[in-house]
Amino acid sequence: MTDQQHTTSQTEDTPQARSAQEVADDVVARVLARAGATLHDGATVHSSYDGDQLELEERTSLRRVAGLSTELEDVTEVEYRQLRLEKVVLVGVWGSGTVADAEISLRELAQLAETAGSQVLDGLLQRRQKPDPGTYLGSGKAAELATLVASVGADTVVVDGELAPSQRRALEDIVRVKVIDRTALILDIFAQHAKSREGKAQVELAQLEYLLPRLRGWGDSMSRQAGGQVGGAAAGMGSRGPGETKIELDRRRIRNRMAKLRREIAAMEPGRVTKRASRKKHAIPSVAIAGYTNAGKSSLLNRLTHAGVLVENALFATLDPTVRRAETADGRVYTLADTVGFVRALPHQLVEAFRSTLEEVADADLILHVVDASHPDPEGQIAAVRHVFADIPGAMDVPEIIVLNKADLASPEAIARLRSREVHSIVVSAHSGEGIEELQALVADQLPRPGVTVDLVIPYDRGDLVSRVHEHGDIQAEEHTADGTALRARVDAGLAAELEAVAQHRR
Repeated sequence: MTDQQHTTSQTEDTPQARSAQEVADDVVARVLARAGATLHDGATVHSSYDGDQLELEERTSLRRVAGLSTELEDVTEVEYRQLRLEKVVLVGVWGSGTVADAEISLRELAQLAETAGSQVLDGLLQRRQKPDPGTYLGSGKAAELATLVASVGADTVVVDGELAPSQRRALEDIVRVKVIDRTALILDIFAQHAKSREGKAQVELAQLEYLLPRLRGWGDSMSRQAGGQVGGAAAGMGSRGPGETKIELDRRRIRNRMAKLRREIAAMEPGRVTKRASRKKHAIPSVAIAGYTNAGKSSLLNRLTHAGVLVENALFATLDPTVRRAETADGRVYTLADTVGFVRALPHQLVEAFRSTLEEVADADLILHVVDASHPDPEGQIAAVRHVFADIPGAMDVPEIIVLNKADLASPEAIARLRSREVHSIVVSAHSGEGIEELQALVADQLPRPGVTVDLVIPYDRGDLVSRVHEHGDIQAEEHTADGTALRARVDAGLAAELEAVAQHRR
């Protein structure tokens, strides 16, 4: 980790321009001062509810190590070499918003870069109304960036925004190193963390959709296949003329692969639909845990259900949805589903690819919207998550509880401000257990209750139906009589019909 910081040159002479640039330099300096600790001050903290965390041990068993080269000096090193950290320079354009907004955005980019496995060396933040259509930064700043990259020895430039294919090519031609944008960075993290077959297919589809318009060809890849005698095939008339270029062939292969992935993802959908239909058939309410990445969703799921899913202080640590069984204090069964985390400007390719997964939110009876109350901009995180909800049909109609997590780290002023803005909210700490019982009581109160009231006697030889009433219904009174079990309860329509078929009504 280097302490070198970059002070950009002044390109204009007005005091206002100098002041804006000085502010931008201060933002970069603060972000770099936290580089290496952007994911938090200290390692991931686990509780007894998180289980053995074997998946975390597997993930951390091979980590990229700073200062080690992948180049072999001796063939005997082949079994012992380790991956070298990519050295990156961050680039941002501060157009609208406050200085705090610019700092939060650049700091989040540093978090993403470090999660992907890189070392942040330096940064450049430019104050301008909108990005340059040619090089994103403008020719002067792009040349300045090239000098910075060469001086710190970086091998990658990460841009805090989405680059057009032409902007990326033009910037790479100037800085002479790899240039990626925020979207590519997030896709790379998703590719590293996807575990299930469906998750891997969804990420690959999103990556291919992003790559297709950005294929770049030169040299032989731009030459065309020749037909007829020119190509040496002696195929004769009807086969002469221009053939496919290598880049056209690559595009066709990518489109074919995308079509195959879409078919595979569509084939996996019936399994998810069947599980949802089974829950609906038995009238089992569902609760979806959603929220910004690294807000503590998996920790909350572990605290509520002892699920033992992976907990790591990193962005997008868990991608594959996890569904677990839970019970209210009065014995009603419901399901808790942990969904993929969201982020500002979540790539639309990911929203489309993960649509089947995100539908867990729309099909839920209640959403627990988890918010990191200790974050510098929790309101911005709430807005970003709701922006994604708006793209999921039906998600905005589901009742929502704002769960202000990490209360043990948040300031009382921040919690008071958030509670005044979000009336339907509750304060908890998944790590310490503060507020968990109150949250469970609130969930039980918000879950839909069975809609049919029954008052009847169930014969003793149908104890299975009594058991189902206990599991899925809301019992108001129960008495054991000579004829059977007398029940007064509220159940769903399907179970009510089965009870009516075998029961005796009270007199």
